[in-house]
Amino acid sequence: MNNPLLDFTGLPRFGQIEAQHVVPAIEQLLTENRQALAQLIADNKNQYTWDNLLHPVQEMDDRLSRAWSPVSHLNSVKNSDELRDAHKHCLPLLSEYHTEIGQNTAFYEAIKSIADSEDYELLSQAQKKVIQNQLRDFHLSGIDLPEVKKNRFKEIKQQLSQLKSSYENNVLDATNGWNKHIVDEQQLAGLPDSALAMAKQAAEPSSYDDGWVFNLQFPSYFAIMTHADRRDLREQFYTAYSTRASEQGPNAGKWDNTECMEQIMELRQELAELLEFNNYAEYSLATKMAESTDEVIEFLQQLSDKSKKVAQQDLNELRQFAQDHLDIDDLQAWDLNYVSEKLRQHEYDLSQELLKPYFPEHQVIEGLFAIVKRLYKIEITAVSGVETWHPDVRFYEIKDDNGVLRGQFYLDLYARPNKRGGAWMDECVVRYAYKGMIQIPVAYLTCNLTSPIGDEPALFTHDEVNTLFHEFGHGLHHMLTQVDYAGVSGINGVAWDAVELPSQFMENWCWEKESLALIAKHYQTGEVLPDEIFAKMNAAKNFQSGLQMLRQIEFALFDFNMHIHYQRNGQPQVQQMLDKTRQEVAVLIPPAFNRFQHGFSHIFAGGYAAGYYSYKWAEVLSADAFSLFEENGIFDQATGEKFLHSVLEMGGVEEPMTLFVRFRGRKPTIDALLKHTGIAS
Repeated sequence: MNNPLLDFTGLPRFGQIEAQHVVPAIEQLLTENRQALAQLIADNKNQYTWDNLLHPVQEMDDRLSRAWSPVSHLNSVKNSDELRDAHKHCLPLLSEYHTEIGQNTAFYEAIKSIADSEDYELLSQAQKKVIQNQLRDFHLSGIDLPEVKKNRFKEIKQQLSQLKSSYENNVLDATNGWNKHIVDEQQLAGLPDSALAMAKQAAEPSSYDDGWVFNLQFPSYFAIMTHADRRDLREQFYTAYSTRASEQGPNAGKWDNTECMEQIMELRQELAELLEFNNYAEYSLATKMAESTDEVIEFLQQLSDKSKKVAQQDLNELRQFAQDHLDIDDLQAWDLNYVSEKLRQHEYDLSQELLKPYFPEHQVIEGLFAIVKRLYKIEITAVSGVETWHPDVRFYEIKDDNGVLRGQFYLDLYARPNKRGGAWMDECVVRYAYKGMIQIPVAYLTCNLTSPIGDEPALFTHDEVNTLFHEFGHGLHHMLTQVDYAGVSGINGVAWDAVELPSQFMENWCWEKESLALIAKHYQTGEVLPDEIFAKMNAAKNFQSGLQMLRQIEFALFDFNMHIHYQRNGQPQVQQMLDKTRQEVAVLIPPAFNRFQHGFSHIFAGGYAAGYYSYKWAEVLSADAFSLFEENGIFDQATGEKFLHSVLEMGGVEEPMTLFVRFRGRKPTIDALLKHTGIAS
């Protein structure tokens, strides 16, 4: 079979990849890699070098990554039963392979011999870091364990891989598995024309001949929760959304993640114990900036203490406004977005709908590209004729001011069925260079933003613009790297609690008048965002910031404390631990049926287990880094180039704190974040 997944001559053949290609391609590559590694070890005994061992292994890893990347990506953005089955079939095969490599004693000894050799000092800093990371990862993969425990480690990794996939599939199915068809327009009082048009468009391809269809994809759900005057409608949508993939709500038990979560936690704790860590949080920190679990808890507690009073004031203000202006005497979870939006309009004469006409998609994209051009002297242009997985997907390339190609990316902006929720950047191709050959990095940038309606362009909320800038920051980190070794190129080898620095950093340009002039122009008149609206935006920037900050701290503390304290006793503990965190941190406890954790993919299916604190940790770095631009000018080219060379180009070659200090001239402080968010003056 001519398998497109085994063609590495260019970009993935998205127009040709079928589910039937997946298993044969992965099985073939795993077999080839195993044979090649055994041959390399046998052929070069006691004379191992970078060129005869680590470079060939880098190329093997790259081929496997380039075959699996489009499969994993398609499973997230164009999910089908056939693809899901093929993906599921490969997960244990890949898990077994990676664990096997991590426990390969001969391979470990071969790399260790390079580290112990006289030639080690002749290697570059990046090569040394690759070797150091690999030796560390051998220990984290159980290289030191006796055979029985090695086998158990391997079993755990396989089970976790399957459970994480099941968890994610349940969330996707539960999100797609509920919608509401409404024929009486009176029920939709308060909703703006744009939301009605979106729901009318959603009804057309379905079996409904009339009315409007709202669903649990975020643009649709958010419109109801923010604008619908009918409280019972908001409650219905809140209930459906907050009980997805659980034993509660309208689809109770249908795609229930309850058992899945408990199994994941039980296995993580067992894995940590096998490696002689007290808990999974300690295991997680072995590859992060933070040095101890106490340091993370203290950091989050410090933020919580500084935020809680402000959050309580925010909530009191909402309650008072709801009573005085909206006849709501018992503020509930399904009222928060709605009342917040009404209060924002009342206090600042500002609404998301007022802003949307100034953020048409083409202008936001054009402005984003103009901003990074001014900061980093890079040119971004669209490329046509590239195979994609959906007609809405576009493809771009990045060149520096010398015309050198630095990176390429796919941009998939809109929410649609069979596409995982949220927004993310992922690697398609990783940069590395060898003897004059440079492999250009390629990224997937994926969002679930509001799509165009009819002939009108997509009009984004300001929050959606922030999301796009955030993911683009991740993309720049991946694509602008100048590191020549895949293991520490781009985001590879970067401590997970620093990986959010470039993404959160980019969000700052969504708030500055000078940069808004490039991204915010009325889609009909071309008028730049008026000064009076900017002044309102600025005044409202930290509206409800205490509640928002505390919500993120609640998620981070729940995640981290759960991974510290989870006991392997066969008893369900996840709900109890979330309840305990909320009692200690939250100022408004959600209703008892809320099952937020059943859709918390970041920690149960993604890479943020015992690491959700990274968002706040990196926000300290990003706020402090941006403060240098505030001092020098937000488009100061010298500062932009310094950030480019100190952070974006450096990948995981050096420790994040070293890179930050090189850029900022000192270690970060929490003050800039508290000031940026209005928690402190």
